[in-house]
Amino acid sequence: MGSSQQDLINAIDALLPQTQCQRCGYPACRPYAEAIAQSGEAINRCPPGGSAGIEKLARLTGQAVLSLNEECGMEAPLRVALIDESRCIGCALCPPACPTDAIVGAFKLMHAVVEMHCTGCELCLPTCPVDCISMVAPEPTREWTEADANASRSRFERRQTRRAKEAQAAPAGVQKKELLEQALAKAQARRASATKQAGR
Repeated sequence: MGSSQQDLINAIDALLPQTQCQRCGYPACRPYAEAIAQSGEAINRCPPGGSAGIEKLARLTGQAVLSLNEECGMEAPLRVALIDESRCIGCALCPPACPTDAIVGAFKLMHAVVEMHCTGCELCLPTCPVDCISMVAPEPTREWTEADANASRSRFERRQTRRAKEAQAAPAGVQKKELLEQALAKAQARRASATKQAGR
């Protein structure tokens, strides 16, 4: 890859919001930037960047300004993840899904979201077996800024480096599935008990 193409990738990546939400169809913002620079991928696949982001990408790449591809999602105000602590079972499935390590907590312990680190990517939502995660407006309401994007990129890159090291050092035969099944059974029992109490 020539330096000019690498420069273009870097410039495109700098214009992307770094939410790492995968709505564009790529695993992160950087691969999307590479696809735009190398394969002529459309510049209208980033809902978090919205129409303003499309216009910036059009000026940089020379592509025509397009409407946001609605198959990728809709442009919307920033929302962040919120975990209902009363329903969290500590299954530890959501932290690995978070691209910026915004979710803190350990197995069998309650999890919480560091709001300022959350990109609103929603990747944690489908991982929760008890649906205790919701997306809410941040308090106070704010917009995603270039500073947010730069901080998010740094956290994402650090996470990628750490996870690569963890994968190399991971012991064989971790019994996570059994532990998760125990946590789910406990949650189901708690729900059944609550329902029974409510019916009295």
